[in-house]
Amino acid sequence: VQLQASGGGLVQAGGSLRLSCAASGLTFMNYVMGWFRQAPGKEREFVATGNSSGVRKFYADSVKGRFTMSRDNAKETVYLQMNSLKPEDTAVYYCAARYGNNFYSRNAREYGYWGQGTQVTVSS
Repeated sequence: VQLQASGGGLVQAGGSLRLSCAASGLTFMNYVMGWFRQAPGKEREFVATGNSSGVRKFYADSVKGRFTMSRDNAKETVYLQMNSLKPEDTAVYYCAARYGNNFYSRNAREYGYWGQGTQVTVSS
């Protein structure tokens, strides 16, 4: 299984970025996907997740209304559209996969596969 995250970069506060995570080596539609992030000196934290059909989605309170998670099962790719970015959104963003159509979780320990991470830096 491979999860390849991309789309990170440097952006000014108020700007937008779109992260992508392409999956391979698994039956994508049978997996819940999640986005997490880790800032320097902090623990990895939940950002977004949803069921495998993409109908149900859940967000951390800190990103609700600004970030949108979506997935394209045909392309085996999950996205994170990030708008109105703030300096506190600066972190390495990781995508993760967990087997099970509806076993979405905010707990990073429940995800068995992880991408390599992509750096997002928001300047003030």
